[in-house]
Amino acid sequence: MVRANTDAETETGMASHIIPHFQNDQGHVAIEIGVKEFMCVGAKPPFDHPHVFLDMGAATEKVCPYCSTLYTFNPKLAATETVPSDCRFFETAA
Repeated sequence: MVRANTDAETETGMASHIIPHFQNDQGHVAIEIGVKEFMCVGAKPPFDHPHVFLDMGAATEKVCPYCSTLYTFNPKLAATETVPSDCRFFETAA
């Protein structure tokens, strides 16, 4: 059984190893994020692509190979923040 993570768990460090998921329903060319390791899901289900793990490494940008969204690291953002602000994805329990 997969359990969805709550914001409280993600923000407190209890689940600091949790990889944030981001989506791009609005078709933004670029999204600023506050982490370098993340998952891209494309659009929200049922129009999502395979949920792919991306790691920027030493770089500050990464393009999703499925949806071509450009993710840019912004160290001023928290792990749960995006610019534009509507790009965080929350998995729901089945």
